[in-house]
Amino acid sequence: MIPVAHAQTAGLDVPLVVALAAAGVASALLTGAALVAFLRRRSRPYLLVALALATLLARSVVAGASVGGLLAGDVHHVLEHGLDVVMAGLVIAAVWYARSVAGTPTGGDER
Repeated sequence: MIPVAHAQTAGLDVPLVVALAAAGVASALLTGAALVAFLRRRSRPYLLVALALATLLARSVVAGASVGGLLAGDVHHVLEHGLDVVMAGLVIAAVWYARSVAGTPTGGDER
């Protein structure tokens, strides 16, 4: 269970709520587009990029939960920085994998 004893609340600061809502919608659309691209290409790099973009959506959820008083400030920060690390790792993995298969005799089929 995530501790909520010292939940961070912004008192429904309208600009913050609007910014979080916009970020959530934009990251959901971007994640959806990335998943569609993955379903069309069915390759590991596309999956890794889609997962990396999904971390943006997860960050919006974490921020919303924090503003809503569901997460303590320290938990919020740990989760967001953890998602940053995951996103960077997924992007690096996608690039590394795409580059490693580009030189294969099959002509760069990433599957």
